Amino acid sequence: MTMYAALLRGINVGGRKKLPMAELRALMTGLGYGSVQTYLQSGQAVFAAAHGDGESLAAELSAAIEERFGFPVDVLVRDHAYLRAIAEACPFPAAELEARQLHVTYFSAPVAPERFADLDAAAHLPEEFRLGDRALYLYAPDGLGRSKLAEALSRPRTNKGLIATTRNWNTVVKLVQLTAPAA
Repeated sequence: MTMYAALLRGINVGGRKKLPMAELRALMTGLGYGSVQTYLQSGQAVFAAAHGDGESLAAELSAAIEERFGFPVDVLVRDHAYLRAIAEACPFPAAELEARQLHVTYFSAPVAPERFADLDAAAHLPEEFRLGDRALYLYAPDGLGRSKLAEALSRPRTNKGLIATTRNWNTVVKLVQLTAPAA
């Protein structure tokens, strides 16, 4: 069985798309997933699965959520190896920063640097971003809520159908820990 993290986009935010974590755990267990745990209320679950891959598991879980709760939810599923590689490849000094200053946006597909070619990165300094493997690392010294660069990065661009969901560094690290193979 492979350990995965499911990243649900846009649930339990601002009173919309309410999805109780206990009900999500029950739904996922009903789908045959093992070792199901949720982390926080903002849409992270870890689980073990013996079938499928990240894409097929994401589609299966997304369809089950819509059927059960009556609204669509974009879902990304990533295995432990990917999550660990993303954390290890961080281009910023994560150990020296506060978790609120560092974020990772996970994408459903690779994102070419040209996607952000129209963005004047120098105008947003000291905030910075770097692209990784289906991920974007964002350093925002004053936090995501005050980040002008995060706002600029989130503006609609090409790549219709691309799913993107952002997590702070504490969550990035916790998901690596929760999906790690048992010792």
